[in-house]
Amino acid sequence: MGILQLLLIFFLFPITTPSFSCLNLQYSLNSLTLPHRNSSSKEHISGLANDPITVNWMKRIRREIHENPELAYEEFATSALIRRELEQLGIGYRWPIAGTGVVATIGSGSQPFVALRSDMDALPIQEMVEWEHKSKVDGKMHACGHDAHVAMLLGAAKILQEIRDELLGTVVLIFQPAEERGVGAKAMIQEGALENVEAIFGIHAVIEYPTGTVAARSGEFLAGCGGFRAKISGKGGHAAVPQHSIDPILAVSTSVVSLQNIVSRETDPLDHQVVSVAMIHGGTAFNVIPDAATLTGTFRAFSKKSFNALRDRIEEVIKAQAAVHRCSAEIDFSGMELPTIPPTINDGRIYEHARKVSSEMVGEENTKTSPVCMGSEDFAFYLDKVPGSFLFLGMRNEKAGSTYPPHSPYYVLDEEVLPIGAAIHAAFALSYLSDSNNNFHFHSS
Repeated sequence: MGILQLLLIFFLFPITTPSFSCLNLQYSLNSLTLPHRNSSSKEHISGLANDPITVNWMKRIRREIHENPELAYEEFATSALIRRELEQLGIGYRWPIAGTGVVATIGSGSQPFVALRSDMDALPIQEMVEWEHKSKVDGKMHACGHDAHVAMLLGAAKILQEIRDELLGTVVLIFQPAEERGVGAKAMIQEGALENVEAIFGIHAVIEYPTGTVAARSGEFLAGCGGFRAKISGKGGHAAVPQHSIDPILAVSTSVVSLQNIVSRETDPLDHQVVSVAMIHGGTAFNVIPDAATLTGTFRAFSKKSFNALRDRIEEVIKAQAAVHRCSAEIDFSGMELPTIPPTINDGRIYEHARKVSSEMVGEENTKTSPVCMGSEDFAFYLDKVPGSFLFLGMRNEKAGSTYPPHSPYYVLDEEVLPIGAAIHAAFALSYLSDSNNNFHFHSS
């Protein structure tokens, strides 16, 4: 073999160094192909979500649920509808979970596991909106968008089932009862809804932002919520001779005033807190001092420390005011009507991931940082167990009549949010699983 031939062989077939392991090679290939794959996946998901057949399918589901609203732990027909649609999509599920809840899975069945959550209960409100799909049940209405949340998550299920071969892990779909009573998430967790789950994501439609806008924040997002009921007991008698009675009405009245001083005079003005008395009951006649009276209210804070301190101080103030007026007080912070919900605190890493995915779907100009909100959500119970993030999806649209706040009898939901929410759900799950696998390859190399 001549020198010229040896040189040709050397340049055409260079000697490779054995410095790359299989894991290094795998990570390098993923790094090279991931941007193209993510870009095409985003466009594919958006296309599937906005397909007219899928959009109309989600609208039909949402309207069927809206016409037949069911209160907390009564979501039997809603649960049946969800299971019907999952079966038609060929998606497996577990049921019942927490009475009426459903937990479905899509993907490989192996780790990592990421969860998407929707609530599904209605409110005891008489709908005042006249439209073709008005509630058919007197005194019950979907006035907080949970019908849309179910439709969006089913939409995401449809998308994810179509691209299931791209899922590098397992997506868990949580359809949860009883959010409005603040107890559904806790019950779902107790019955294994978060088994193997390492991250969770949820969406809530809001009117604070225009349709197509998303908003959230890292860290403290929604306030923790607690309720209290105090029974103040004295001694009844004729109102014309109050000296022979021990007046619980007076003790209740001074308790209400003193409770307001906790926030205005005892807490840091930069540490947002609320104490509100919303109900007072006492007496049956205008000229009779009753034996007892009750006051009921709510308290809210953004940190667990402030939340617990507020609860302790409420008890101290009411008991002290009762004692000043020679009464006794019994205070209840528990019970189904007085749920205690922790603050909703978004994990920084998952929040950044959700923000990136959302901005890719709706545009950076439509991705906002939300201020903290005094509303509460039992999604917080999931965040107490695993890292996750909660997102507001704007739906304000004057032309569609979507301007009234949640829990209003005039509440109208702009159905244009359905494909947006479905796409964000699906894109979050797909990209989270992809990123988790890439991180695994990277750390293993």
